[in-house]
Amino acid sequence: MWSVWQMLAMLLAGSCVWSCSSAHKAPSASEAFVPLEKALLWKISGQGLKQPSYLLGTIHLLPKEQFQLSEGTQQALSQVSRITFEIDLQEMGGLGMLKVMNKTFMSGGKTLRDLLSEEDYAFVRERMSQHGMFPMSTLERMKPMFVASLLTNKDGEALGSNSRMTSIEMELYQLARKKRLATAGLETIDYQLSLFDTIPYALQARILVEQLRQYEDMNSEFDRMVTLYRQKDLQAMEAMTREAFKHEPLIQETLIYRRNRDWIPILVRMMREQPTLFAVGAGHLGGANGVIALLRQEGYRVVAVD
Repeated sequence: MWSVWQMLAMLLAGSCVWSCSSAHKAPSASEAFVPLEKALLWKISGQGLKQPSYLLGTIHLLPKEQFQLSEGTQQALSQVSRITFEIDLQEMGGLGMLKVMNKTFMSGGKTLRDLLSEEDYAFVRERMSQHGMFPMSTLERMKPMFVASLLTNKDGEALGSNSRMTSIEMELYQLARKKRLATAGLETIDYQLSLFDTIPYALQARILVEQLRQYEDMNSEFDRMVTLYRQKDLQAMEAMTREAFKHEPLIQETLIYRRNRDWIPILVRMMREQPTLFAVGAGHLGGANGVIALLRQEGYRVVAVD
Protein backbone atom coordinates (compact mmCIF):
# COMPACT_ATOMS: atom_id res chain seq x y z
CA MET A 1 0.00 0.00 0.00
CA TRP A 2 1.16 3.53 -0.72
CA SER A 3 0.42 5.19 2.61
CA VAL A 4 1.35 8.81 3.21
CA TRP A 5 4.38 7.55 5.14
CA GLN A 6 5.67 5.47 2.25
CA MET A 7 5.14 8.44 0.01
CA LEU A 8 7.60 10.41 2.15
CA ALA A 9 9.78 7.46 3.12
CA MET A 10 12.92 9.16 1.82
CA LEU A 11 12.44 11.88 4.40
CA LEU A 12 10.95 10.02 7.34
CA ALA A 13 13.09 6.90 7.05
CA GLY A 14 10.59 5.50 8.26
CA SER A 15 5.17 8.34 7.09
CA CYS A 16 -3.35 17.45 11.72
CA VAL A 17 -5.20 20.50 12.68
CA TRP A 18 -2.48 22.96 13.58
CA SER A 19 -1.73 26.63 13.28
CA CYS A 20 1.38 27.58 11.32
CA SER A 21 2.08 30.35 13.80
CA SER A 22 5.33 29.82 15.70
CA ALA A 23 3.44 30.70 18.86
CA HIS A 24 1.75 27.30 18.64
CA LYS A 25 4.89 25.26 18.03
CA ALA A 26 4.99 22.10 20.16
CA PRO A 27 7.29 22.40 23.20
CA SER A 28 10.47 20.35 22.94
CA ALA A 29 11.49 17.73 25.47
CA SER A 30 14.64 18.57 27.41
CA GLU A 31 17.80 18.16 25.37
CA ALA A 32 19.02 15.82 28.12
CA PHE A 33 16.59 13.18 26.86
CA VAL A 34 17.79 13.26 23.23
CA PRO A 35 19.34 9.91 22.13
CA LEU A 36 22.96 10.27 21.04
CA GLU A 37 23.87 6.62 20.43
CA LYS A 38 23.85 5.17 16.93
CA ALA A 39 21.25 2.43 17.25
CA LEU A 40 17.96 1.35 15.73
CA LEU A 41 16.81 -1.00 18.50
CA TRP A 42 16.01 0.36 21.97
CA LYS A 43 14.95 -1.42 25.19
CA ILE A 44 12.21 0.22 27.27
CA SER A 45 11.94 -0.50 30.99
CA GLY A 46 11.06 1.16 34.29
CA GLN A 47 7.90 2.86 35.53
CA GLY A 48 6.59 -0.43 36.93
CA LEU A 49 6.84 -2.46 33.72
CA LYS A 50 7.00 -6.16 34.62
CA GLN A 51 8.84 -6.99 31.41
CA PRO A 52 10.74 -4.74 28.99
CA SER A 53 9.39 -3.75 25.61
CA TYR A 54 11.40 -2.69 22.56
CA LEU A 55 11.38 0.14 20.03
CA LEU A 56 12.74 -0.53 16.53
CA GLY A 57 13.36 2.22 14.00
CA THR A 58 12.41 1.07 10.50
CA ILE A 59 12.68 2.41 6.99
CA HIS A 60 9.57 1.95 4.88
CA LEU A 61 11.50 1.19 1.70
CA LEU A 62 14.77 -0.70 1.42
CA PRO A 63 16.58 -2.64 -1.33
CA LYS A 64 15.96 -6.33 -0.66
CA GLU A 65 19.64 -7.21 -0.73
CA GLN A 66 20.23 -4.79 2.17
CA PHE A 67 17.54 -6.22 4.44
CA GLN A 68 18.79 -8.08 7.49
CA LEU A 69 17.46 -8.28 11.04
CA SER A 70 20.13 -7.69 13.65
CA GLU A 71 20.85 -10.30 16.27
CA GLY A 72 19.49 -7.92 18.89
CA THR A 73 16.19 -7.60 17.03
CA GLN A 74 15.89 -11.36 16.70
CA GLN A 75 16.48 -11.72 20.44
CA ALA A 76 13.92 -9.02 21.17
CA LEU A 77 11.36 -10.88 19.05
CA SER A 78 11.86 -13.94 21.23
CA GLN A 79 11.03 -11.89 24.33
CA VAL A 80 7.82 -10.17 23.19
CA SER A 81 4.30 -11.42 22.50
CA ARG A 82 3.22 -8.65 20.12
CA ILE A 83 4.57 -6.46 17.31
CA THR A 84 2.95 -3.06 16.93
CA PHE A 85 3.37 -1.08 13.70
CA GLU A 86 2.27 2.42 12.76
CA ILE A 87 -0.82 0.70 11.40
CA ASP A 88 -1.73 -2.96 11.86
CA LEU A 89 -0.82 -4.58 8.56
CA GLN A 90 -3.81 -6.89 8.93
CA GLU A 91 -5.82 -3.85 7.87
CA MET A 92 -4.13 -3.90 4.50
CA GLY A 93 -6.45 -6.48 2.99
CA GLY A 94 -9.08 -5.89 0.32
CA LEU A 95 -11.30 -3.60 2.40
CA GLY A 96 -8.28 -1.58 3.49
CA MET A 97 -7.25 -0.93 -0.10
CA LEU A 98 -10.85 -0.06 -0.97
CA LYS A 99 -10.81 2.58 1.77
CA VAL A 100 -7.66 4.04 0.29
CA MET A 101 -9.08 4.33 -3.21
CA ASN A 102 -12.37 5.76 -1.96
CA LYS A 103 -10.57 8.58 -0.14
CA THR A 104 -8.01 9.62 -2.73
CA PHE A 105 -10.21 12.24 -4.39
CA MET A 106 -10.53 15.87 -3.32
CA SER A 107 -13.81 16.95 -1.82
CA GLY A 108 -16.04 19.63 -3.27
CA GLY A 109 -15.24 18.72 -6.85
CA LYS A 110 -11.82 20.39 -6.61
CA THR A 111 -9.27 19.67 -9.33
CA LEU A 112 -5.58 20.44 -9.84
CA ARG A 113 -6.58 23.13 -12.35
CA ASP A 114 -8.35 24.97 -9.51
CA LEU A 115 -5.22 24.94 -7.34
CA LEU A 116 -2.41 25.83 -9.75
CA SER A 117 -1.46 28.66 -12.05
CA GLU A 118 -1.79 27.98 -15.77
CA GLU A 119 1.99 27.60 -16.04
CA ASP A 120 2.27 25.14 -13.15
CA TYR A 121 -0.80 23.22 -14.27
CA ALA A 122 0.65 22.77 -17.78
CA PHE A 123 3.95 21.65 -16.24
CA VAL A 124 2.21 19.05 -14.03
CA ARG A 125 0.14 17.74 -16.93
CA GLU A 126 3.25 17.32 -19.06
CA ARG A 127 5.23 15.55 -16.33
CA MET A 128 2.41 13.30 -15.15
CA SER A 129 1.64 12.23 -18.70
CA GLN A 130 5.18 10.86 -18.82
CA HIS A 131 4.38 8.55 -15.89
CA GLY A 132 1.05 7.43 -17.32
CA MET A 133 -0.14 5.47 -14.27
CA PHE A 134 -3.68 6.87 -14.45
CA PRO A 135 -5.57 8.93 -17.01
CA MET A 136 -4.98 12.63 -16.39
CA SER A 137 -8.72 13.06 -15.86
CA THR A 138 -8.36 10.80 -12.80
CA LEU A 139 -5.13 12.34 -11.50
CA GLU A 140 -6.63 15.84 -11.67
CA ARG A 141 -9.25 14.92 -9.09
CA MET A 142 -6.88 13.10 -6.70
CA LYS A 143 -5.45 14.77 -3.62
CA PRO A 144 -2.08 16.16 -4.75
CA MET A 145 -0.07 14.40 -2.04
CA PHE A 146 -1.53 11.09 -3.13
CA VAL A 147 -0.60 11.90 -6.73
CA ALA A 148 2.96 12.57 -5.51
CA SER A 149 3.05 9.06 -4.04
CA LEU A 150 2.44 7.61 -7.51
CA LEU A 151 5.53 9.12 -9.08
CA THR A 152 7.79 6.67 -10.85
CA ASN A 153 11.53 6.36 -10.91
CA LYS A 154 13.85 6.62 -13.89
CA ASP A 155 13.02 3.03 -14.86
CA GLY A 156 9.32 3.81 -15.08
CA GLU A 157 8.45 1.97 -11.86
CA ALA A 158 6.64 3.43 -8.87
CA LEU A 159 9.27 4.34 -6.31
CA GLY A 160 9.56 1.44 -3.90
CA SER A 161 6.92 -0.70 -5.60
CA ASN A 162 9.24 -2.77 -7.76
CA SER A 163 10.49 -6.25 -6.97
CA ARG A 164 13.94 -5.00 -5.93
CA MET A 165 12.53 -3.21 -2.87
CA THR A 166 11.04 -4.44 0.37
CA SER A 167 9.41 -2.99 3.47
CA ILE A 168 10.88 -3.79 6.87
CA GLU A 169 7.36 -3.62 8.30
CA MET A 170 6.11 -6.23 5.85
CA GLU A 171 9.10 -8.47 6.56
CA LEU A 172 8.41 -8.19 10.30
CA TYR A 173 4.72 -8.83 9.75
CA GLN A 174 5.46 -12.04 7.87
CA LEU A 175 7.83 -13.06 10.66
CA ALA A 176 5.15 -12.30 13.26
CA ARG A 177 2.76 -14.62 11.47
CA LYS A 178 5.34 -17.41 11.43
CA LYS A 179 6.04 -16.93 15.13
CA ARG A 180 2.31 -16.55 15.86
CA LEU A 181 2.87 -13.20 17.54
CA ALA A 182 -0.05 -10.80 17.91
CA THR A 183 0.07 -7.64 15.78
CA ALA A 184 -1.43 -4.21 16.37
CA GLY A 185 -1.25 -0.63 15.15
CA LEU A 186 -0.66 2.75 16.77
CA GLU A 187 -3.01 4.26 14.20
CA THR A 188 -5.73 3.16 11.80
CA ILE A 189 -5.92 3.43 8.02
CA ASP A 190 -8.78 5.91 8.46
CA TYR A 191 -6.57 8.15 10.58
CA GLN A 192 -3.66 8.03 8.15
CA LEU A 193 -5.95 8.84 5.25
CA SER A 194 -7.49 11.72 7.20
CA LEU A 195 -4.08 13.42 7.19
CA PHE A 196 -4.55 14.12 3.49
CA ASP A 197 -7.49 16.33 4.44
CA THR A 198 -5.82 18.23 7.28
CA ILE A 199 -3.17 19.65 4.95
CA PRO A 200 -4.71 22.30 2.67
CA TYR A 201 -5.07 21.20 -0.95
CA ALA A 202 -3.26 24.33 -2.16
CA LEU A 203 -0.23 23.43 -0.04
CA GLN A 204 -0.35 19.85 -1.31
CA ALA A 205 -0.45 21.10 -4.89
CA ARG A 206 2.56 23.35 -4.31
CA ILE A 207 4.49 20.41 -2.85
CA LEU A 208 3.56 18.27 -5.87
CA VAL A 209 4.93 20.91 -8.24
CA GLU A 210 8.15 21.25 -6.23
CA GLN A 211 8.58 17.49 -6.09
CA LEU A 212 8.17 17.21 -9.85
CA ARG A 213 10.70 19.99 -10.41
CA GLN A 214 13.22 18.21 -8.16
CA TYR A 215 12.38 14.78 -9.46
CA GLU A 216 15.88 14.02 -10.72
CA ASP A 217 17.22 14.36 -7.16
CA MET A 218 14.78 11.86 -5.63
CA ASN A 219 16.89 8.76 -6.21
CA SER A 220 20.01 10.34 -4.71
CA GLU A 221 18.05 11.53 -1.65
CA PHE A 222 16.64 8.05 -1.19
CA ASP A 223 20.14 6.54 -1.40
CA ARG A 224 21.37 9.03 1.19
CA MET A 225 18.57 8.13 3.59
CA VAL A 226 19.21 4.40 3.18
CA THR A 227 22.91 5.01 3.92
CA LEU A 228 22.10 6.93 7.11
CA TYR A 229 19.70 4.20 8.14
CA ARG A 230 22.31 1.49 7.66
CA GLN A 231 24.68 3.61 9.74
CA LYS A 232 21.96 3.73 12.46
CA ASP A 233 22.44 7.49 12.64
CA LEU A 234 19.20 8.79 14.17
CA GLN A 235 20.66 12.25 14.65
CA ALA A 236 21.51 12.62 10.97
CA MET A 237 18.13 11.23 9.87
CA GLU A 238 16.32 13.64 12.16
CA ALA A 239 18.42 16.54 10.84
CA MET A 240 17.67 15.49 7.24
CA THR A 241 13.96 15.46 8.00
CA ARG A 242 14.09 18.90 9.63
CA GLU A 243 15.96 20.26 6.62
CA ALA A 244 13.42 18.78 4.21
CA PHE A 245 10.50 20.37 6.05
CA LYS A 246 12.07 23.66 7.13
CA HIS A 247 9.85 25.67 4.77
CA GLU A 248 6.72 23.62 5.55
CA PRO A 249 6.30 23.52 9.35
CA LEU A 250 2.71 22.33 8.95
CA ILE A 251 3.88 19.15 7.21
CA GLN A 252 6.51 18.42 9.86
CA GLU A 253 4.04 18.97 12.68
CA THR A 254 1.40 16.83 10.96
CA LEU A 255 3.53 13.91 9.87
CA ILE A 256 5.98 13.69 12.75
CA TYR A 257 5.67 15.74 15.92
CA ARG A 258 1.95 15.47 16.56
CA ARG A 259 1.93 11.76 15.84
CA ASN A 260 4.91 11.20 18.15
CA ARG A 261 3.04 12.85 21.01
CA ASP A 262 -0.16 10.96 20.27
CA TRP A 263 1.68 7.64 20.28
CA ILE A 264 3.12 7.94 23.80
CA PRO A 265 -0.04 7.07 25.81
CA ILE A 266 -0.74 4.22 23.37
CA LEU A 267 2.78 2.84 23.80
CA VAL A 268 2.44 3.09 27.59
CA ARG A 269 -0.88 1.23 27.61
CA MET A 270 0.40 -1.52 25.32
CA MET A 271 3.64 -1.99 27.29
CA ARG A 272 1.63 -2.44 30.48
CA GLU A 273 -0.59 -5.03 28.78
CA GLN A 274 2.21 -7.25 27.43
CA PRO A 275 5.83 -7.02 26.23
CA THR A 276 5.73 -5.46 22.77
CA LEU A 277 8.11 -4.63 19.94
CA PHE A 278 7.13 -1.28 18.43
CA ALA A 279 8.30 -0.91 14.81
CA VAL A 280 7.98 2.67 13.54
CA GLY A 281 9.83 4.85 11.05
CA ALA A 282 13.32 5.71 12.31
CA GLY A 283 12.61 9.37 11.55
CA HIS A 284 10.21 9.36 14.51
CA LEU A 285 12.84 8.32 17.08
CA GLY A 286 15.53 10.99 17.18
CA GLY A 287 15.59 14.59 18.34
CA ALA A 288 14.03 16.46 21.22
CA ASN A 289 10.52 15.74 19.95
CA GLY A 290 11.21 12.11 19.04
CA VAL A 291 9.59 9.07 20.61
CA ILE A 292 12.73 8.15 22.61
CA ALA A 293 13.02 11.62 24.21
CA LEU A 294 9.29 11.72 24.94
CA LEU A 295 9.35 8.29 26.63
CA ARG A 296 12.36 9.32 28.71
CA GLN A 297 10.52 12.48 29.68
CA GLU A 298 7.74 10.26 31.00
CA GLY A 299 10.24 8.48 33.24
CA TYR A 300 10.95 5.36 31.19
CA ARG A 301 14.47 4.00 30.77
CA VAL A 302 15.17 3.76 27.03
CA VAL A 303 18.55 2.18 26.28
CA ALA A 304 20.26 1.41 22.98
CA VAL A 305 20.53 -2.32 22.29
CA ASP A 306 22.61 -2.66 19.09
